[in-house]
Amino acid sequence: MKIKYLAVSLAFVATGLSSANADRLVIKGSDTLGAKLVPQLAEQFKAQHPGTTFDIAAEGSTTGIAAIIDGTADIGMSSRRAKTSEVGAATAKGKHMKPTVVAYDGLGVIVNASNPIKGLTNEQGEQIFTGDVTDWSAVGGSGGKISIYTRNTSSGTYSDWKELAMKKRDYAGGSQKMAGHEQIAAEVGKNPNGVGYVGLAYMKAGGIKVVPIDGQMPTQQAVRNKSWPYARPTFYYTNGEPSGVAKEFVDFTIGPTGQKIVDRVGFVGIHEVK
Repeated sequence: MKIKYLAVSLAFVATGLSSANADRLVIKGSDTLGAKLVPQLAEQFKAQHPGTTFDIAAEGSTTGIAAIIDGTADIGMSSRRAKTSEVGAATAKGKHMKPTVVAYDGLGVIVNASNPIKGLTNEQGEQIFTGDVTDWSAVGGSGGKISIYTRNTSSGTYSDWKELAMKKRDYAGGSQKMAGHEQIAAEVGKNPNGVGYVGLAYMKAGGIKVVPIDGQMPTQQAVRNKSWPYARPTFYYTNGEPSGVAKEFVDFTIGPTGQKIVDRVGFVGIHEVK
């Protein structure tokens, strides 16, 4: 009986050690990356690294950067660069914010599929999102009060759009803040007077259409050749050089297999932008 009890105890210990040593990767931050791209990267990575588990929370770039500062994530996803104040806060806590560019993205304006407008100028886009223009009739539409959908303030896309398309001006009062790109597309798809912006990977949602700006459409090729004015890099942030499974996942993302997934999801690979 004693021998049998010892065997059972050893089996329990072995099981416990196996669970304790399982690779768990905590990734927080950008919805741009975290809603579609990173989950698909994670699935492929798990296929090649059985036993790895992922905890992915896509709640905005600011939350990803904050998670690196406070040590609650291995990787922080971000669609914007860390602010000087964030880098300072990290340094004060003994952390080093190391960015790794993992993909390029292009933002574009979307409207309801029933909206008759054929296109906008860069200036008209700015006027719409800042509230200088409030009715579709002013920009070639059939009339109706414009309903603006933006990302929320924790989003890197929220600040990127202000910088790239609005000359850093404030959004119009009454703009409705959404948790993610998919939510913006869903609301615009339901509202004939809706307008918003989304990244390349989210432009095929039902009920919407992408609006040309100054005669050009947002495409992967336009981002590759740097002709699209609303393009930006996206990042993984780590505390210094990553190690262990975090390093393996970063290397996988920027390696050949990961970059094929980047392209397939709708982003642009890091070696494609010349």
